[in-house]
Amino acid sequence: MGRILLRNMVNVFFEIVRYLILIRIIFSFFPVNPYGSPLIFNIVQFIRQLTEPFLAPFRSLVPPLRVGGGGYIDLSPILAIIVLGLVHRLLLGLL
Repeated sequence: MGRILLRNMVNVFFEIVRYLILIRIIFSFFPVNPYGSPLIFNIVQFIRQLTEPFLAPFRSLVPPLRVGGGGYIDLSPILAIIVLGLVHRLLLGLL
């Protein structure tokens, strides 16, 4: 019984992190004005604060790529989702 609960907790944790990273990816396509809607700005900041500890190590491995016109493409969220999936499967295999 305890093992099933632990597996479920691990599943929920990794799903939440994955969805937060996906939401951060979607938000990155839209500019957020800090002087606009405070609710939206606070939500975006909250998601950034939650996901940054997971993304920072990958960003140091793969820095954002510069594209024409001064923009950047950050591949760290994609790499983080892949590695989190691998760690998730590894942990479930150990449980």
